Amino acid sequence: MKYYLFLILSFFLIFQSFAQQIEKELISTYYLIRHAEKDRSNANNKDPHLTASGLLRTENWAKTLKHVQFDAVYSTNYNRTRETAQPFADAIQLEITYYDPRNFELDKFIKSTRGDKVLIVGHSNTIPDLVNSLINKEKYEQIEDTNNSNLYIVIKQNSLILDQILIVD
Repeated sequence: MKYYLFLILSFFLIFQSFAQQIEKELISTYYLIRHAEKDRSNANNKDPHLTASGLLRTENWAKTLKHVQFDAVYSTNYNRTRETAQPFADAIQLEITYYDPRNFELDKFIKSTRGDKVLIVGHSNTIPDLVNSLINKEKYEQIEDTNNSNLYIVIKQNSLILDQILIVD
């Protein structure tokens, strides 16, 4: 009987150790982009749509990232960000998750997306701040208003954090 108890106890200890190792190996990857080119023809319009160039850039983003199997797509709730994010959401047949960068709960977000590949679409003044929060470092400045081509990639595995910025035209 003691032999069986020892085997059962050993099995549970090994299984728990194996499960913890799998959990430790989860890697979260965040792809962050600013919305594509917006229509600037009406300076009073606070929620413009994308221009033809913006729609073309959105197609190019989709081509550039076509091999990434996103688990979620996050966007602020503006026409230009929704229109930039929509092709990605359509490709994975998921709804866009809308977020407010002023009330973004980073710890909750990281916990809920652990092990996922996530696309986040935002703005010239919010994406660099979010990247800096993800990497725990003030590294990236706000994006120039005419720049819609930065792709930030942040990879998190426990305390290991890798980040990179790519310019995709």
